Amino acid sequence: MIRIKTGVRRRCRPGCRRRRRVLSLALPTAWGATAITYKLTCPLAQQEGLGARIVTSAVFFAVGTGLIFHVRWALLRELRLARQVAGAAQSVLLRPLPQRIDGLRVAAAQLSADRGAVVGGDLYEVIATEHGVRVVMGDVRGHGIGAIGTVAAVLGSFREAVHDEPELGSVLRRLERALARHLGERARAEHPSAGPSAALDPDSPVAEEFVTVLLLEIGGDGEVRAFNCGHPAPYLLSGGRVDVLTSGEPLPPLGPFPLPAELSAEHYGQLLPGESLLLHTDGVEDARDAHGRFFPLPAVLAEAVRTQPISPQAVLRAIFTRLLRHTDGPPTDDVAVLVLRNDRSHVPRQQEHPVAHQVT
Repeated sequence: MIRIKTGVRRRCRPGCRRRRRVLSLALPTAWGATAITYKLTCPLAQQEGLGARIVTSAVFFAVGTGLIFHVRWALLRELRLARQVAGAAQSVLLRPLPQRIDGLRVAAAQLSADRGAVVGGDLYEVIATEHGVRVVMGDVRGHGIGAIGTVAAVLGSFREAVHDEPELGSVLRRLERALARHLGERARAEHPSAGPSAALDPDSPVAEEFVTVLLLEIGGDGEVRAFNCGHPAPYLLSGGRVDVLTSGEPLPPLGPFPLPAELSAEHYGQLLPGESLLLHTDGVEDARDAHGRFFPLPAVLAEAVRTQPISPQAVLRAIFTRLLRHTDGPPTDDVAVLVLRNDRSHVPRQQEHPVAHQVT
């Protein structure tokens, strides 16, 4: 599993920051003053002999080496600070999920395509509400640091709406409105002269922005209801089987097109005790190896479910291990995977079953 650790650092007071700033300037100043003083005042530096030239060259070489190491130290320090800021953003946006949520065992992980970044354009959240356990998995167009604002807008709206809205369709509409507000504010900030209609301008950089979303609700009896807005279908892991769940035509991604006037959630049947759902972003199945072959997610899942009972953590570990081996390094797109296993002792079995296509 990809693990991201965050730590708590003590806040540096203004006096501490000033001392660090002075120290960062004092060392190169001292090195430069040493070189100038040697050149101007040392008699050896004025001589033309071979020995004097060797000594002078050694002095300036030492000064140059010291400056190079100082610059390197400063750059590494800035990189550490940037990673700490990214870690703080990670803990706020994709906060660690508890291992159990209302009888469901949960495991999730994500991997950013941007080298050195720990948060990208993928998003997920699982929240227990009085209406059931509600889950969102999304993928923002683009990846890396540029997608953080959109991720924050969608997740912030979801975390409020799931408690306020009894209907899952109303939650989806809240996500659509939050995304529209965010894109409008971003367009106006980047092009103030465009006015209120900046987001509608086809030449605006946000005109083609969109977010694919898979919105789920798992009831107390295990019934799964969902809205799929252009997102990859989830997988059902049951016993030794791996099935892809589909039900009806998916809605378009949020952003380019408005949602239909009437929204009706699709029924994916029941998630029975011991069964698991796997949600993922398209960065998983679209990952290619050196020969252009796509990542064989169904085959990897089929191998992972042979061990019973299915462990969400083990499934994640198998996927990311094989994925990094397949791509021989970080993938070219952000990757997120979420696994939920029903650990409830008993739920009444219904006659309805999801529309599933077995892939193993």
